[in-house]
Amino acid sequence: MPRDTAGPDDVDGVVAAWRRERPDLDVAPLEVLSRVSRLARHLDIARRRAFAEGGLEPWEFDVLSALRRSGPPYQLTPGDLVRQTLVTSGTMTNRIDGLVRRGLVSRQAAPSDRRAVNVTLTDDGRRLVDDAMAELLEGERTLLTGLDAEEQGALAASLKRLLVGFEG
Repeated sequence: MPRDTAGPDDVDGVVAAWRRERPDLDVAPLEVLSRVSRLARHLDIARRRAFAEGGLEPWEFDVLSALRRSGPPYQLTPGDLVRQTLVTSGTMTNRIDGLVRRGLVSRQAAPSDRRAVNVTLTDDGRRLVDDAMAELLEGERTLLTGLDAEEQGALAASLKRLLVGFEG
């Protein structure tokens, strides 16, 4: 088991207080998941900062980045976007409408089926999501500065094992 050389954090105080107040409970999960929760808040702040530079909301980045990751022609169906962003189809329709109004995506009938729709990233949308991604990665690197590459790899592998249980 790796030694804790980081020194105390706020979670240590929370865990100690619960151990004192409820010695009958095993509060060990708090040592991991309270830290994950706090890191998620810091990540959310870093994301909002990165996206604010380009005037993006986190949900806008999610949709634009799904399109960008799809590769040329940077086009997906609304159903594909729903699956990748884990929102309802009604929510996605509203999101696409907003992005169309901003000129960041276009919507057109699919050539093979006039009833189907394709959503395509515009050049402006691509520039914006590329800039936001670069800014986001800089912020995320800062969050990980306390870990060397090997520790980051081990943490990524451990978190992946946890996530597979939920998403796999």
